[in-house]
Amino acid sequence: MPRLETGQTAPAFTLNDHTGRSVSLSDFVGRNLIIFFYPAAMTPGCTKEACDFRDSLVRLQQAGYDVVGISPDKTEKLATFVEKESLTYPLLSDPDRAVMDAYGAYGEKMLYGKKVIGVIRSTIVIGPDGTIALPKYNIKATGHVASLSKALGLR
Repeated sequence: MPRLETGQTAPAFTLNDHTGRSVSLSDFVGRNLIIFFYPAAMTPGCTKEACDFRDSLVRLQQAGYDVVGISPDKTEKLATFVEKESLTYPLLSDPDRAVMDAYGAYGEKMLYGKKVIGVIRSTIVIGPDGTIALPKYNIKATGHVASLSKALGLR
């Protein structure tokens, strides 16, 4: 799938969160939204990234940003992940990867020197008007929130 670019309209979506509640992009109209796409709950890199967002959430919210994570995991696994790591923001389930496809976060990537098809660790920042403010693809889990904060001009 093609990657999103700054200024494009963010693809609409509705997914279930870790509690089974329906969450849509339209729920965030008028607010800044950070969506991070990650391969799998409870894996080392994804846990590090999710906890980094948890630990930075108050600062991000004070700067006007909401955060959601999206993976292909089932809601039950996401609920366990949220509980185990005390995550304080919604995790959304995209089991058929349709939203990941629409956002360019699923496709060919390099994994341990081999080309594979899978979730591309990505973060998309959507502005209050529903357009892409900052697309970041092939990011590293470690240090990601610090890098994102710098790109957004946050301290």
